[in-house]
Amino acid sequence: MKDAAPKSGPTKAAGSAKPAKATGAVKARGATKAAAKTSKRAATGAHSSVRVVFLGGLGEIGRNCACIEVDGRILVLDVGIMFPDPDMPGVDLVLPDFTYLRENADRVDAVILTHGHEDHTGGLAYLLRDFPLDVYGSELTLSLARSRVDEAGMASRVNFIPVKDHERRRIGPCDVEFIPVTHSVPHAFATAFHTPQGIILHSGDFKIDLHPVDGRRTDLARMGALASDPGIRLLLSDSTNAEETGFTASESTVGATLEKVFLARPDRRFVVTCFASHIHRVQQVADAAIAGGRVIATLGRSMQKNVGLARKLDLLHIPDSALVDIEDVDNYPPGRVCVISTGSQGEPMSALSRLATGENRFFKLHEDDVVVISAHPIPGNEWSVGRVIDSLHRRGVEVIHSGVENVHVSGHARQGELAMLMTITQPEFFIPVHGEYRHMANHVRLAASMGIDGDRVLLCEDGDAVRLDDQGMHRDGSVPGGYLFVDGSSVGDIGHGVLRDRMVLAEEGVVMAVATVDLKQGEVVGVPQIVTRGWAYDQDTDAILDEARNQVTRALEQALATGSSDHETLNRVARKALGKLVGERTRQRPMIVPVIVTV
Repeated sequence: MKDAAPKSGPTKAAGSAKPAKATGAVKARGATKAAAKTSKRAATGAHSSVRVVFLGGLGEIGRNCACIEVDGRILVLDVGIMFPDPDMPGVDLVLPDFTYLRENADRVDAVILTHGHEDHTGGLAYLLRDFPLDVYGSELTLSLARSRVDEAGMASRVNFIPVKDHERRRIGPCDVEFIPVTHSVPHAFATAFHTPQGIILHSGDFKIDLHPVDGRRTDLARMGALASDPGIRLLLSDSTNAEETGFTASESTVGATLEKVFLARPDRRFVVTCFASHIHRVQQVADAAIAGGRVIATLGRSMQKNVGLARKLDLLHIPDSALVDIEDVDNYPPGRVCVISTGSQGEPMSALSRLATGENRFFKLHEDDVVVISAHPIPGNEWSVGRVIDSLHRRGVEVIHSGVENVHVSGHARQGELAMLMTITQPEFFIPVHGEYRHMANHVRLAASMGIDGDRVLLCEDGDAVRLDDQGMHRDGSVPGGYLFVDGSSVGDIGHGVLRDRMVLAEEGVVMAVATVDLKQGEVVGVPQIVTRGWAYDQDTDAILDEARNQVTRALEQALATGSSDHETLNRVARKALGKLVGERTRQRPMIVPVIVTV
């Protein structure tokens, strides 16, 4: 499991310039109000405490997963995945550590999904391996999650229960209210948990977009009403863009840019790539294409599937007459074609990557084609995206991305929106969630500038637990919160030792010594063989290999002469002799693998 970073308080956070502090009077008023709320709660009699446990999403982008515990029962909020970092070779996905949930499976009442992105839903199929679940979310969110669950053969272990905007439903130990928020996938929710310790409001991934494509705005009015009566005890808020000043641009601005880009190139074929779940972006691409008299084809399995799903749910409006099969695009003049594709993150086997290398089986890119990458790289994917852009340029294609035109905006709130949420919700306590450590640290600084600081704020990490009781908010121990690696069909069998070995193999190669030992005679039979893979060769390699054979032979003979005959000892002395020689002669540290055969 991944080692947790050392715990540190908000004052140790580093990052962007510190926002201007609130005046002493404002901070004093905020602290006084919070203290008054706590005193009032304590005076009204004892209430059951509430525990919040963070299993993922605090210290990285992805793996979002938290637990709300009331009266001994557990509600799970999101079950996300994270894509592997470069130092995780061979790993396909990274999951939250489900140990705590497995050990308390009899107490888990349901999973609540805030929205349909895989960093919030992609781990559901893996959790279902451990126990069946009721899962709540919007109809679109559940439909997107169902796809992975069905692929994993877990459909019989889940009961999907759709909920609607503003619905308040009793789920397990408390009422849960689903509040609309705007994000880069339709029908995202903030969730308000009505608990014995007051309302815990989780913002979900959100932005404050006054002109959303579908007209569905973040419901600040309802959040303000909850803040007024009965009040919000704890706010958990999205930290992804907490380093960014100002306000995130409206999604609708992308549509205007796309229309301009299309109009400026009326005779050229377009390929536009974005996330398949970004239905609003797909709608705007389609609108710009249709306005220019183009037909639309989808490329990539997830894009084709999600477009069909969104049309079925009446969330995407593209007339049948505008849609054509991808295999027919070469039958139309270039100026009449727009292909909407997956692959915005440079995934090696994605539709866009195959187009860039000329390996897509449906059509080939021409020099006059235009590729629009309508997405930012997820942290860690920058190199992959850059490689695809280079390959596209080598094919003579014009590439338009967010560094050239405003063809992408974020779905996450910046500092202005985050401050607005704090002002409207007036939380007694605050914990930043969803982001790398620096994002959350900057969110803490922003909260301090709004008068929310001191013991009203906690900067937590994966595995931390927090308790709300009549006296306030306190840390309450920790649970396993490390990384669970998925490699093919294997889940959790890969540890950091395996990853270290893979990194050594990738960076330094391997040197193997294969020797046969006659235990009865106490001697090495023949000459040991030295086999190398991925190890750098030069003019002295042959001489080093000869010396290595002699060194391994001498080390084994000395061990045998002293009575050593077990495999572990013989392997150790052969590894030590070979490793010492290679290190001294080459200053390299390849993996040393002794193979001792006894007769």
